[in-house]
Amino acid sequence: MTNTKLLSVIAAAELTHGQVARDIHRIAGEIADDGSAPADVAGIGRSHVSHWVAGVTPSGRLPALLCEVLSRRLGRTVTPEEIGLPSAPPSAGGTLGWEADTLVSLRDLGGAYVDAARRRVLATAAYSLAALTLPEPAWWARMAALVRAPSEGAQVGRGDVAAVREAVALFSRMDQRRGGGHARSAVVQYLTSDVAAYLRGRYSDDGVRRDMFSTGSELAYLSGSMAFDNGEHAAAQGFFNVAVKLAAEADDPAIAAHVLRAMAHQAVDLGHYREAQMLAAASMERHRYTAACHRERALLGVVNARALAAGKQARGAAQALLRAESDLRNAEPGDDEPQRVFFFAEASLAHETACTLRDMGDLRGAVQQFRRSVRTRRASSFTRTHAVTLGYLGAVQARQGELEAACRTWSKALDAMEGVRSGRTRQVAATVRGTLSPLRGRRIRLIHEVDARAGCYLAAHS
Repeated sequence: MTNTKLLSVIAAAELTHGQVARDIHRIAGEIADDGSAPADVAGIGRSHVSHWVAGVTPSGRLPALLCEVLSRRLGRTVTPEEIGLPSAPPSAGGTLGWEADTLVSLRDLGGAYVDAARRRVLATAAYSLAALTLPEPAWWARMAALVRAPSEGAQVGRGDVAAVREAVALFSRMDQRRGGGHARSAVVQYLTSDVAAYLRGRYSDDGVRRDMFSTGSELAYLSGSMAFDNGEHAAAQGFFNVAVKLAAEADDPAIAAHVLRAMAHQAVDLGHYREAQMLAAASMERHRYTAACHRERALLGVVNARALAAGKQARGAAQALLRAESDLRNAEPGDDEPQRVFFFAEASLAHETACTLRDMGDLRGAVQQFRRSVRTRRASSFTRTHAVTLGYLGAVQARQGELEAACRTWSKALDAMEGVRSGRTRQVAATVRGTLSPLRGRRIRLIHEVDARAGCYLAAHS
């Protein structure tokens, strides 16, 4: 029996069956480190979509991917029920609505992530563009003024806030050194058990409540950042969404700005440049920008520059870079590592500037800035980013035809990747293998060694 609902929505989206299949491949590729469609999607073509319209029910995660294809085309959320398919299994999808209660969203997202079966669903879920539409100003004001009913939970004081901040700092240092693939389950469990209990507790005064919600927002941001780094984009999106809600309830515009900045960074990496520019612009709206310190403003600005560069707005990107450099120059001495989890110093600015110049086509300038980043970073503390910077530098050198230099740089990157578990380092290794694959038959020792090492890293961290 023909699935008339699916037929109608595809027609409204003005897509052919072949276009639907191609978009499924593209969205599934966002989940893979190397951008390729995973095995369960690789064989999907026009005829499969025709079969679904004819009444065959797609299996596995294909219904979710199909919904995301249609949602992106129509600019609104399309549910499985709307296209005549069974309801999706419970996951974190319901947490992304801005009107969903913050603490209920946190509970549901944490449950989806900690439960093994539901986590597998979440790990292969589609990144939702519809969920990137930001709420109106009235929502922010309403969240800041929200008064929750008195809780019967434990009394929460400043000592509890300090304890959570210490834990956030500990987890953040581990993330910076070892990548998002280490301890992320422990971070989520701590967030959704101990910290969630504090968020539901009774407070000695409203200042303590706001501080706890701000700190909870940082931990939710860190959970999202770790998932993002590990290539779990739907999970990252869920945690970022919760982090924004917690920041809004804390009436902390600076933290909200950082979460929006991270969301923009994720959108850039996934190729959604229009959405990235919208998020980056929101992160720099006046009340958020002015609430941040100069070092934090520089971080907001440089991601804004990257979003503009990726969207081929070179002039705006250049202006944004100059503004970020000015903000960093105005940073006060001694705030290299603020109490928050947002690290940003000269090495960070150079890395992001290099990525911006690379996306603008200035490869020579990108090489100079990547080298500056490598030279000025404390690699022992920021090992993951150091490895990624070296990987990006090698890729630009290869694009310039300097293959021997690229291999030497990649060798250093692979040295730094020892003990690091990260989707971004896996992507670096995949780039190395892809670039060197046409040369494997030449038996050049340096190329062979680097290619083999990258293959071993991928095999060990797949």
